[in-house]
Amino acid sequence: MTQKLAQTQYPVHDLIQSRWSPRAFADRSVEQDKLLSLLEAARWAPSSYNHQPWSFIVATKDDSTEYNRLLSTLVEFNQGWAKNAPVLILAVAKILTDDEKTNRHAFHDVGLALENLILQATSLGLFVHQIAEFNGDTAREIYQIPENYEPATVVTVGYPGDPQSLPDGLRDRELAPRVRKPLKEIVFTGQWGHTSALLKD
Repeated sequence: MTQKLAQTQYPVHDLIQSRWSPRAFADRSVEQDKLLSLLEAARWAPSSYNHQPWSFIVATKDDSTEYNRLLSTLVEFNQGWAKNAPVLILAVAKILTDDEKTNRHAFHDVGLALENLILQATSLGLFVHQIAEFNGDTAREIYQIPENYEPATVVTVGYPGDPQSLPDGLRDRELAPRVRKPLKEIVFTGQWGHTSALLKD
């Protein structure tokens, strides 16, 4: 297992520091109780007006037909490494409320649910990689997703594997340090771009 602890400027919870998104997964199934624990964590995320706009389509390698259906929604590049993950999950956002109003926070709230899922996974020794490059239209057709819902992302779930199993380009990315913009570039006070006094010595 490759451990990639975040080099934080200030202390954060261990789960946040140790969470990262591998592409190498071990040839090991995810136990059903652990998978249900991840989905339960997602269920308890906060959401605007408690609309809970998230839904999840789950496929595991225990059912190769369903697994391959969901895998087929990914672009070819992502299929190349994602096919080794034992679990795929399509996250779907309900973009209209029950009274047919646009929920502009739907994707934000699905993101909150996934972060709950990801941190729960990290606590159980599992890792998650979120995938942006997939075909939402294909997913909609395969799963007959209603028009007031929007496929948001596909995530892989599994135990971390050997980075050496990846091709050269991906292996380098797998082993590279995690980096983030410094707080002074993203935390403002008074006006846009004005670094907050919280961050000034």
